[in-house]
Amino acid sequence: MSRTISFKILNFGSAEHAASIALRHDILRKPLSLSFLKEELDTEHDQIHLAAFEEGRLTGIMLLKKLSNSIIKMRQVAVDEKMQGTGTGTKMVEQAENYARDNGFSTIELHARNTAVPFYLRLGYLKEGAEFEEVGIPHSLMLKHLLTNSFAVLAVKKYCL
Repeated sequence: MSRTISFKILNFGSAEHAASIALRHDILRKPLSLSFLKEELDTEHDQIHLAAFEEGRLTGIMLLKKLSNSIIKMRQVAVDEKMQGTGTGTKMVEQAENYARDNGFSTIELHARNTAVPFYLRLGYLKEGAEFEEVGIPHSLMLKHLLTNSFAVLAVKKYCL
């Protein structure tokens, strides 16, 4: 049976946004005995809150933050525990890459927890630089350069064949 995942950009301060904060807390913060501070959440008002839904239920969330005209940062990626390993995270990353391309970004940057590095490597992200600590655990900077037009995609395919 095929699962249908829909995506939506959440409005900051909406009920769905509040649900996404709860999901991020449960998946990313609670295991580290951390909580979100109101001041921290308030800084996210100008970021893209990209959510995944299955059968009307929030199953995943990520934030996209513009760093420059060409670089966007993927952050706070969380998938409901029951949906981990089902492809939801992969589809969320693909959706983020499409959003980035459609909005003129050529690079996605992220800070991956070391437990998530293999996931991002499978999706074509590359580790950059030395490991560092963030929220008390090891992370790696990862980047993916996006091809923004079909000519570039064809050139890469020809070169790789």
